[in-house]
Amino acid sequence: MDGVPRVPEQWEAEESVALRFSVLGPVRAWRGAQALPTGSPQQRALLAALLLREGRTATAGELIDALWGDDPPSQALAAVRTYASRLRKILSPGVLVSESGGYAIRLSDNAGGGGTLDLALAQELAADAEKAKSRGDLCHARALLSKMLSLWDGEVLASVPGPYAETQRTRLQEWKLQLTESRLDMDLEQGCHAEAVSELTALTAAHPLRERLRALLMLALYRSGRQAEALAAYADTRRLLADELGVDPSPDLQELQQRILQADPGLAEPSAPLAPETAATPVRPAQLPATVPDFTGRSSFVSELCEVLASAEGRVMAVSALAGIGGVGKTTLAVHVAHRSRVAFPDGQLYVDLQGAGARAAAPEAVLGAFLRALGTPDSSIPDSLEERAALYRSVLDGRRVLVLLDNARDAAQVRPLLPGTEGCAALVTSRVRMVDLAGAHLVDLDVMSPEEALQLFTKIVGTERVESERQSALDVVAACGFLPLAIRIAASRLAARRTWTVSVLAAKLADERRRLDELQAGDLAVKATFELGYGQLESAQARAFRLLGLADGPDLSLAAAAAVLDLPVEDTEELLESLVDTSLLESAAPGRYRYHDLVRLYARACAERDEQPPGERAAAMSRLLDFYLATAAGVYAIERPGDRLVDHLETTQHPGLTFSGGSAALDWLYTEAAPLLACVRQSAGTDLLRRAVDLLWAAKDLTESGANSHQYETTARAMCDATRAAGDDRAEGRARTVLTDVLLVSGRIQQAEDEARRAMALAGAAQDATAISWVANNRGLICLHQSRHADGKEFFDQAIELLRSAGNRPFEATSLCNLSRAHLGMGNVSKAVEIAQRGVSIHAEFGRTVRLANGHYAVGIALHMAERHSEALGHFSEALGILGDHRQRLWEGTTHFRIAEVHLAAHRPAQAAQHAEQALALRCIGGDRMRGNVLTLLGRALSVLGQVDRATACWREALNLYEQSGAKEAAEVRALLRPAAAA
Repeated sequence: MDGVPRVPEQWEAEESVALRFSVLGPVRAWRGAQALPTGSPQQRALLAALLLREGRTATAGELIDALWGDDPPSQALAAVRTYASRLRKILSPGVLVSESGGYAIRLSDNAGGGGTLDLALAQELAADAEKAKSRGDLCHARALLSKMLSLWDGEVLASVPGPYAETQRTRLQEWKLQLTESRLDMDLEQGCHAEAVSELTALTAAHPLRERLRALLMLALYRSGRQAEALAAYADTRRLLADELGVDPSPDLQELQQRILQADPGLAEPSAPLAPETAATPVRPAQLPATVPDFTGRSSFVSELCEVLASAEGRVMAVSALAGIGGVGKTTLAVHVAHRSRVAFPDGQLYVDLQGAGARAAAPEAVLGAFLRALGTPDSSIPDSLEERAALYRSVLDGRRVLVLLDNARDAAQVRPLLPGTEGCAALVTSRVRMVDLAGAHLVDLDVMSPEEALQLFTKIVGTERVESERQSALDVVAACGFLPLAIRIAASRLAARRTWTVSVLAAKLADERRRLDELQAGDLAVKATFELGYGQLESAQARAFRLLGLADGPDLSLAAAAAVLDLPVEDTEELLESLVDTSLLESAAPGRYRYHDLVRLYARACAERDEQPPGERAAAMSRLLDFYLATAAGVYAIERPGDRLVDHLETTQHPGLTFSGGSAALDWLYTEAAPLLACVRQSAGTDLLRRAVDLLWAAKDLTESGANSHQYETTARAMCDATRAAGDDRAEGRARTVLTDVLLVSGRIQQAEDEARRAMALAGAAQDATAISWVANNRGLICLHQSRHADGKEFFDQAIELLRSAGNRPFEATSLCNLSRAHLGMGNVSKAVEIAQRGVSIHAEFGRTVRLANGHYAVGIALHMAERHSEALGHFSEALGILGDHRQRLWEGTTHFRIAEVHLAAHRPAQAAQHAEQALALRCIGGDRMRGNVLTLLGRALSVLGQVDRATACWREALNLYEQSGAKEAAEVRALLRPAAAA
């Protein structure tokens, strides 16, 4: 192999390593990880012919026919023997054998335990997939087929000559296509419609006359809510078959078109189960919380509610709404009834805490997203708007019998989108308000427990022996608790945990009116007396932690954030928090995360107002929390954008913040902490923490650029604009409006972005805030690009570059250079644009593989595309995609796919253009609906070139609708595209 003679010991060592061969791509061989030389094309053809016989002997004549067909050379037999001899030297002894005047490759005889052939592995996986499919286990079958198809590496038997190789190449490619169709069919059965559209678009372009692929594409489009495109795909197919073959579509395809025209409900969901046939439904959620083992009383309510739920099968929908004051046991009763009724709802049970009693109730669209995922809907198929999610939710539940428990609702408006609306389903709702405006609901008003029930609950928790000996004291305890179940449970649990206490000791504590509120019978604060009992037993450090941690508005707190609030080491903080969890005054939401029940949080704040000394300690605690978030978010920003000087011009902090091992861990922290971080920013409005809060929002800008938490981020940015304006702080308001400009640019609201940018520039100038001025100048340049005011854009970018260069902010300077290149493109200076963008990338490259380097490659790609250097442009866009994926910049990924599609279309590769445009639609893009319109316009152009005129027209109509809604100038271009289509 390397020209050096081998001794027997070397043979033995080599034989112990298994051989691997591939034919599903180039013909290759490996020993372990080492690639083996397979020789000339004819020698590889001989190797392929032997491998494809799967161990059977091929005669010399058969091999000659395989390599040369009817026109073999005069020395063909000698050549075959030479090729075989060379292969024998390369392979392990005993693998290529001579017998009966021919040759064979015996992989099972390899001394190292046998060799492997990728085709054999593919056949095994295909067989296993077929078995899994026959069992109804489509999930496993799909996974096996995906694994099998990944074995293909380009063209089968690539560059291998000879008639035998050509025949096998055609056979194996057809086999692969059939298996791809099977896998795509399973994709659709499992709800992966949106993901399948991109691949099917490319496949139908490559195989335009294959009706099975066309049918799958129509179904995928229809199930993705794109009915017009599905019908257009059929029209394109009918025209193509008539033009090319003079035939009509098959009866099956015609039937599918009719079913799509009629919006056949049978097409709206998979026709086969997603799991083995033994499972009742594709996905059966079981989300109910555990029922309490000591559930007590409420027998009449249990019977009443169970009876209502049992009637769901014959009604459009059964809805029961439980109302009552906090702590009265609504959730406990609802969960108990739901468990009792599970048998009536075999298709699953959904549960959510709507957080209606808190300052920020759960948004219905977020709840619907979680429910759809629980019901098996992939993320990519979940629409954005509340109305579309609600419609899809009702469609998914149609034909199922599912119970939905909506706990702690704010009002009927929050509940209505979450109701199933179909026969056989039911909803249980709990709320502090009586939902008289919830049409058709069975209303239940839940009052406090009777004295007998209250005593039973107390006895079950504390123990019969202790209560029976002090029955009167026990009655005094439950009476002091106002017979509220939550109060009774907390008091009894505290007593049960203290074996040295008697019931009379607890009764005496409750009898002290100084330790409980005068009124227990009404209002959200009715359980304060019970919380006071637990709070009064806390040690000083525990009580301080309980008071101060309740000040934060976020849904929960991490251990590190809590340590910052308390100004304590993490270890000491964890010990305190876990002790509070033991008292039931704090909940452990997840490892390292803690939260309050909403009423307990209100009580903790009341305690802080009453007890915290000195009074300024409350403000100091919130200042420490803000410092923690600002310092840590600035650290994340610095990791994502090394060398950027923004972090040097943020407000100083006393807390050092967390440190991270790398970018992935930093982003994990940012996205996990998004809700409490933004809540901390909002809570700082109207305080002297305003400047730091605005800077925190700025440092956390990835929350909007990645598409995550964009709505909450924008809401917070607007709140800070109002707060800084009210405070008369030009510097803070200028920065807040700079942040809001970023948000509006990302979402494509250009006119609003321009208005905010003008205000931000004026404010930053008045405050002499050079950092904000340079940022706003860059943003105003981007706004000019969107408005085709390229000369104005150049002036703004020049201003930004000068300021950034003087500030030593090289990475941001490079970003503005890349943006400047686009202004030059707009003015026709293509070569200048390429040179400037490449200069920007060179600077970015000094700081590593960052998001801004990806943006730089993106800018160079655009310039090279305009210079018609398509191959180079694709290289830069591919570099950008890899980096953006690592940094979870989903919207930028989608935008880059759009640019790649532009290049492919310009290079006359419409199939590839359509595929990347579909990926851009699935991922979404920077620029909101306007950019979606651009993607649809381009997709329509690609489909039109491919002959899919009707589907192209459907894309253009959707694009026109988006443009008209926003008043975009691109509407005229799309109208022009639609005119020929209408005439046809």
